[in-house]
Amino acid sequence: MISQLTVFLANEKGRLAAASRVLSDAGINMQALFIADTADFGIVRIFCDTPALAAAKLAEAGFRATITPVIAVSVADEPGTLARLLEFCHQSSMNIEYGYCFAAGDGRAIDVLKIEGEGAEETLAAAGFKVLAPEEVYVVDPS
Repeated sequence: MISQLTVFLANEKGRLAAASRVLSDAGINMQALFIADTADFGIVRIFCDTPALAAAKLAEAGFRATITPVIAVSVADEPGTLARLLEFCHQSSMNIEYGYCFAAGDGRAIDVLKIEGEGAEETLAAAGFKVLAPEEVYVVDPS
């Protein structure tokens, strides 16, 4: 599993900018950011360097931030690769809570999945999918 930074923000002007500034001031680089919106708050999902440090810095600044384990799969950035991954998950009875994708450069994309239960990483890897380790996505927090 890799660590996704999840931040809950009130739907107020400037909150996303303020959270982004906290990370910037801490020298933390964001590789990807995704926003889901509800009536009262936004859920911001971020891949960034040192996610545990990022969560701590955001908490110090008064933001609610948590680390969420997700699976990242590297695929060719071409039509059909996400469909094949999702079809495999369906055939393997994996329940996907949510997912998103982004281009990673060099003809590759990263498909991110939050899958209910355990063992999905091993099942995907055994089927030939390239499951990414944390250090392949971001700078791992120092111990």
